[in-house]
Formats: sequence, structure tokens, C-alpha cells
Amino acid sequence: MQNDRHIASAFDRDLETVQALVVRMGGMVESAIIDAARALETFDDELAEDVRRRDREIDALDHQVNEEAARLIALRAPTATDLRLVLTVIKISASLERVGDYAKNMAKRAHVLSQQPVIDGAGMALRRMAVTAERLLKDALDSYIQRDTDLAADVRARDLEVDQMYNALFREFLTYMMEDPRQITACMHLHFIAKNIERMGDHATSIAEQVIYLVTGSLPEDARPKRDGVVQTPTADQIELGG
Repeated sequence: MQNDRHIASAFDRDLETVQALVVRMGGMVESAIIDAARALETFDDELAEDVRRRDREIDALDHQVNEEAARLIALRAPTATDLRLVLTVIKISASLERVGDYAKNMAKRAHVLSQQPVIDGAGMALRRMAVTAERLLKDALDSYIQRDTDLAADVRARDLEVDQMYNALFREFLTYMMEDPRQITACMHLHFIAKNIERMGDHATSIAEQVIYLVTGSLPEDARPKRDGVVQTPTADQIELGG
């Protein structure tokens, strides 16, 4: 009996450690989104480079989470409920790592756009969109920490706001390109940044869905709310910049 309590206690400590890594990772990703958007709006190469550097730390944390979770499963043989928690942590970590990559890709384009014709209001509009996505991510992580399925469901519903902002920006950039071919390069970069941010919202929603799964044992049965006509285009990481 004493040995069983010791094993349970050790498992709880290991689980707290891996969850703390995910929470730390989430904070770093939230900061990366905001800093990447600011670097883009102000053409701040130094801040953009800092975002790119920090992404390596985010990647390292994701790797550590996966290693710790695998060790936990192998050594502790968690029961069904505990195993669900470990698997949820792994999936949340993977979503955070992807969002960090999107923030890095935004930062990569800050210098490129500083050499292009300025599209009035584009930087501010993208920053607003990024702030909206960052708030979704923060609430998704809060719903995980608090095991709050109502907040998780709210995140799923609010992802529609990010989709609407993306669609509006896509149409605006398309209009610029049609009116002045000299703005095509800048608008293409801006469009891919907007698509990156739209995908951030999708990953925040995925985290929220994992919270619902963790608490209830089932993923949401209803289809994720999406705005009709969301333009499906290649994401920026499919057209990588160097570095």
C-alpha cells in the first residue's frame, strides 16, 4: 500500500513537471505572437531576430515535453484518465510549437517588407488580427489550466473573428494588387502573414478542443464554426524564407 502511494506521488510530480513546461511554452508563444506583429508593423529587425531566436527555445521545450511525456508513459503506466491527460499535453505542446513557427515566419518577413512599398494600414491591421489570435490562445491555455469547458467552447466560437479578419484582409490585398502591380510582392508577403495568423487561431481552437476532450472524454461533435468562403491558400511555411 505504501509503495502504491509512493508511485502515485511520483507520477503526480512528474505530471506537474511536464504541465509546467507546457504552461511556460504557452507564455513564450504568446509573447512571440505580439513581438512578431510589432516587429512587422515597425520594421524592427532586431526584435524580429529576437523572435526567431526564441523560437529555438520553444522548439526545445516541445522536445522536452515529448521526452518527459514518453518517459512518464513508459515508467508510470498511467491509468486511462491519466493517460488521457498525458496525451492531451503532447497535443497541446505540438499546437504551441506550430504557433511559434508561424510567429517566426511573420518575423522573417519584417525585413523583406521594409524593402517594399508600404501598404497603408496593413501593419496595424495585421497587429489587430495577431492580438485577437493571441487572446484566443491565452484563453485556450487558461481553459486548460482551469479545466474550463465553457471557456474552451467560447474559444471555438471566437475563432470565427480571426477568419473574418483574414477574409477582409485577403480581399483588401487583392484589390491593391489589381490596382497597382508594383504592390504585388508586398501584398503577397502580407497575405501569407495573414494566413499564418489565421492558422494560429485554428491551433488555439485545437487546444480548446483538447481541453473538452480531457474533461469530458469526447471531442466536440459539432463542426468547428468557420466562416463560409474562407480562402484556402498555401501557408507561409510552405513558401519558406531562408534562415
